[in-house]
Amino acid sequence: MTSAFLRGTLLLSLCLLTGEIQATAADRPNIVFILADDLGWTDLSCQGSRYYQTPAIDRLASQGMRFTHGYTCGPNCQPTRAALMSGQYGPRTGVYTVGAIDRFDWQTRPLKPVSNVTELPLSVRTVANVLQDAGYDTAMFGKWHLGQKDTHHPARRGFAEALVTMGAHYDFKIDPPVEYPEGQYLADFLTDRAVEFISRRRDRPFFLYLPHFGVHSPHVAKPELVQKFKDLPTSAGHSNAVYAAMIASVDESVGRILATLDQQGLAENTVVIFSSDNGGVGGYVREGVKASGDVTDNAPLRSGKGSLYEGGVRVPWIVRWPGHIPQGVTESPIISVDLLPTLAELAHAELPAGQPLDGISHVECLTSGGARVPQRDLFWHFPGYLGAGPGQWRTLPAGAIRSGNWKLLEFFEDKRLELYDLTADPSQQKNLAAAEPQRTQQLHERLMAWRQGISAPLPEPNNSPVTSPETPASKAGKQAGRSRAKSKAKAKAAADE
Repeated sequence: MTSAFLRGTLLLSLCLLTGEIQATAADRPNIVFILADDLGWTDLSCQGSRYYQTPAIDRLASQGMRFTHGYTCGPNCQPTRAALMSGQYGPRTGVYTVGAIDRFDWQTRPLKPVSNVTELPLSVRTVANVLQDAGYDTAMFGKWHLGQKDTHHPARRGFAEALVTMGAHYDFKIDPPVEYPEGQYLADFLTDRAVEFISRRRDRPFFLYLPHFGVHSPHVAKPELVQKFKDLPTSAGHSNAVYAAMIASVDESVGRILATLDQQGLAENTVVIFSSDNGGVGGYVREGVKASGDVTDNAPLRSGKGSLYEGGVRVPWIVRWPGHIPQGVTESPIISVDLLPTLAELAHAELPAGQPLDGISHVECLTSGGARVPQRDLFWHFPGYLGAGPGQWRTLPAGAIRSGNWKLLEFFEDKRLELYDLTADPSQQKNLAAAEPQRTQQLHERLMAWRQGISAPLPEPNNSPVTSPETPASKAGKQAGRSRAKSKAKAKAAADE
């Protein structure tokens, strides 16, 4: 065998290997994940609203896959964001709700909530870590809400570029500080940063996470948009012009992102995902939880943000990747923990070693146009309280399982079980637990087995509940609560209600 032949063979092998590496790199799409805050399941035109106007998001949905059974892992902000970043359910991270358990007066209730973790543990590898390790440029602009310490800043959690801001839509603060034009609206500022990042990173695969603070309270919008919606006819449950204008600003942001991808020639090789962190702030009046205060309505879904009923955890999920994901609608359920494994497969990235994942990849479901539907159960665990006003609760400590079209809820205070057929009864008005005892028992056993397998803690008995609002203990608790509220006014505005 001649040396010339050996050199030729080696050269051919190197060329083939290099070509394989280049083909693999070229096959990895850019990824843009846009997350709205408090946007309800019906708050988009493509999801049924006849008042809110969302042409950009509607176009995104018409060009990709729209999940009509998209879910969040939590009924409010923080647990969902922890699940999205980690691929893990709350019992693994300890993030169940927003803030400490004393945010609400649980002392009057029969159970003591499980202590809540307010910062995503540093031991957890985020989806940004996973994609960065795979060679992606990563950036995040917006609401982080998984730890305010420098050590927990997204710039330390896999995002090479990160600006954190929430709590106000005008005159907002940014970490780290950045100057911006006086009077600029937050959604516009975040979009400016996102557009600039895309333009700079067009030659390398990138992951852009754009978690908007809109449409979270305080409900403030650009005046010209408010005026526009004041002049339009309203529909049942969708009639707040300020809220409609806030949705319009988020939609404008999506439109600018899509236009930038088109201008940069990146649309064909970019996966764009749009979703929300929990259900809309509405449905409470209908449920008798509040006398007033709804800014939207999740009907036909029951209840809203803060509840494990469908209105609290079912949200829009839209995914577009031209030429790879067929256009259409699917009823296949998808949930927050599925984001990390899905993006890892898209990026040909390795999953975090030693980190158990509760989600599954939806790449096959997406590329098959929903023909290949993954079979698994979905779970929720909320071992605490979310108040809605004096003596009113959006949720009591509860857990839930969805299996197929069936959803079972267990309320920990009185061990009450509720069973619903979501196909026949999406409004969850007919509790079938008594009529379907065998199914109820089976689902309850699976829910309990899941809790045991994941080591999910349950609330403990409150052995000394405060029964009268006028007792010294209750007065002291209220006074302490008022003091905390005053000292943390800005933080409360940024946190979920």
